[in-house]
Parts: sequence; structure tokens; C-alpha cells
Amino acid sequence: MEKALLIFIRLKHKKILSHAAPKSFSSSNAQNKNGKSNHEIEHEELKNLVLSAGANVEDIIDHSQDNINPRFYISSGKLEEIKSLISYKEYDLAVFDNDLSPAQQNNLEKTFKIKVIDRTALILDIFAQRARSSEGKLQVELAQLNYILPRLRGKGVELSRLGGGIGTRGPGEQKLEVDRRKIRKRISQLESRINKIEIQRETQRKKREGNRIFQVSLVGYTNSGKSTLLNKLTKSDVLVKDMLFSTLDSTTRKIKIPEIDEILVSDTVGFIEKLPHQLVAAFKSTLEEVRKSDLLLLIVDSGSINFQKNINSVTNVLKEIEVIDKPVEIVFNKIDLLSAEELDKLKLKYKNAVFISALKSSGLERLYEKIKNTVNQARIEISLKIPYSDNEMISFIYRNCKILEKNYLEDGALLVIYANTAIMEKVKKYLYRKNGIKKTF
Repeated sequence: MEKALLIFIRLKHKKILSHAAPKSFSSSNAQNKNGKSNHEIEHEELKNLVLSAGANVEDIIDHSQDNINPRFYISSGKLEEIKSLISYKEYDLAVFDNDLSPAQQNNLEKTFKIKVIDRTALILDIFAQRARSSEGKLQVELAQLNYILPRLRGKGVELSRLGGGIGTRGPGEQKLEVDRRKIRKRISQLESRINKIEIQRETQRKKREGNRIFQVSLVGYTNSGKSTLLNKLTKSDVLVKDMLFSTLDSTTRKIKIPEIDEILVSDTVGFIEKLPHQLVAAFKSTLEEVRKSDLLLLIVDSGSINFQKNINSVTNVLKEIEVIDKPVEIVFNKIDLLSAEELDKLKLKYKNAVFISALKSSGLERLYEKIKNTVNQARIEISLKIPYSDNEMISFIYRNCKILEKNYLEDGALLVIYANTAIMEKVKKYLYRKNGIKKTF
């Protein structure tokens, strides 16, 4: 197992986060209620990412400096200090929490004589290990190659550099020397294949929308308990592990809610602070499930000491994929980890949120009520008169709609149903009376 040195470089007068955070979560080192500083929380997250990638964390360096060193990112004095430490401790790799330019990464590797990666490369490596579906593997490879391309230092650069390990694995790994032209060609091929999959996915989605089953997507910070909740809601067996990014591929299941009939619930890839833009772009088709959803459940790990910052990170990604205008319900999970006093304070602050423990199956009734209310606001009560000769339409109504009343007349079936806008489009010619539409709440 590789031995890793973690390096945090903080600028004294500038923010270095890729997404702005509220003042309470700035780069200050204030203590939180559990006695940990924000810096320590950041150390813990990067450490967990490295552990998820399969390496051991030996030491952590946290250094503040006035400005970025253009050649090495890190100041020259600290550079020599770390070089001596690496020589003495014999680390296998150095992991920067900061994003490094290709030149900075190259210069650091030449100086340290070990592999150097940044946070983006680390997350890409984890995604490469976790991807299971053919689409997921294609998306990760595309993200990897877009990251690698500007880092090629001339024709003939081996992807499995410096002995392999973290930063070199995944669908894009080759034991061949490659050049920019070959990588650009492969990127074009991947984009074409992913585009075809996206078209197929859109066709499937339109078919679902034709039947128009209400769709809910679970979104949230990685390891917030989305897969556990999906399993509880749908009685399925999606992989659940206590690690970052244990699942990447979106999973959709049907559930039956009393008085609502069936709805679809989709689990999605977990978000994280400073999620690499390559991954957001590559997983656009997967995240399209979120964009097409009728309701988003933002799952929050209430046991996390940094949950508010996690909510901000998820919100930033939702803005990036342009779904922030969707109905969103905040669901605080893992309340079994809180004391009664802590839970009361949380409920006082977030009066409209839902509080559950997916693991203990507590609070799910309130969650069902929230979903039912949203579904009811999205549907319409209408009256239809359908000729008996149109058996296909009658069958469609019985399969896809909740029937409130039914009467059989001489010339057709008179049905009062709940429908949404997509169903309305299909049945509008059978509206029984001019004023036969009313919104239900």
C-alpha cells in the first residue's frame, strides 16, 4: 500500500476554494461545537479520500503563505523542507488538496522524486476504481483523459508513470506510450459513445414521461446515506458501504405510497467539496436524471460536524447543472447519531426539514407525507368520457392513473382521475366537460 504525505497550502489573503462558502465556513481555523477546527475537518476529508483510493496517510503538512509560487505552488522555503522530509520518510506520493497546474505538478515531481497528485486527480482515481457500468467507465475515462491531456510533456508520455498506483488507474490506464493526437482521438470516440448512450437514456426517459410516473431523486454529499435510504424506501439491495463514493452509477427503483400509487426514486452519485469540473461534465447524462426529476430530496448527514458546508457544496453543483429551481426537501439523515438536545436545536433551526434515520427506519412516515404533498400539488383532477371502442386508451388510464370515480354510460366510460400535465396532453380530447379540470392541493 502506498504511503502518502498530504499537503495543504493556504493563502493568507485570498480564498482558494473553488466554490464560495458562507463566512462561517471560510478558511479561518475557528473551533466548532465538537472541538475540531475547520482545518482539521478538511484534513479528515482528504485523509478519507486517500484511504478510499487505497493508500495510507503517513503525515499531514498545513502551510500558510502570502502568494502562490508560479513554479511550484508552494513557497521555496517550505519546498526544501518537504523535500528533506520526503527523502527521510520515503513516501510514495504527495497529495495536494489544492489544484496544481501541469507545470507545477511536473516541477514538484522532479524536485521530490516521487509521484505528486492534486485533489482532482485523487477523486478521478477513486471514480475509476468505483465505476461498474459501461457508461460509468466511459464517463470516468473521458474525465481522466481531459485531465491528462494538458499534462502531457511532449510526444510519448507513459500514463502509468512513476510505478502506477493512485493517479494512474482506471479505464484510461495503458501500458503504452501515448501522444496528444491519440488522446484527442480517444476523447472524440468517448464523447460519441456517451452521446449515443445519452440519446438512448433520453428515449427511455421520454417513454417513462409518456406514462409519467412521478420521479424523485436523492441528492447529497457523498456518504450521507442515500443508498441506505433507497434500500429502505424500495426494499432493494443497492450497495452500501461506509466510504466515500461507494456507488457511482445512478439506480432507479419503484415504490408504492398509499393514496399516490407508484413513483420512481433514483439514487445519484454523491457530491463533494470542489468536485472536479471534468467529472461534472462527464457525468452530465447521469445527472440528467436529476434535471428531469419532479422532486429532489437533499440528504444530509446530520452527524457530520460540517453538514452546512456540505449542503452548500451540493447546492453549488445543483446550480451548475441548472436544477436549483426544482422542488427541494432537505432530509436530515442519521439522527440516531445525535443527542436529544442536538436534534431539538436542529429542528428549531430547520423547521421545514424532515428528520430521519434510514438505518433505523425512523421518521420515514413524515418523509412519505412530504412526497405525497408534492405529488398532489403536481397533479390535476379531470373528468373523461372515453368511447368503449377505444380500449387502448381505457387500458392506458387504468395502468397509469389513479381513478377516483367511474361510471359506465351507454356510449362510453365516464372516469374521474388524477393526472399530471403529460397525461393531460394524451387525454385532453376526451375531457367530459369544459370546466372538468381543477387543481388539487
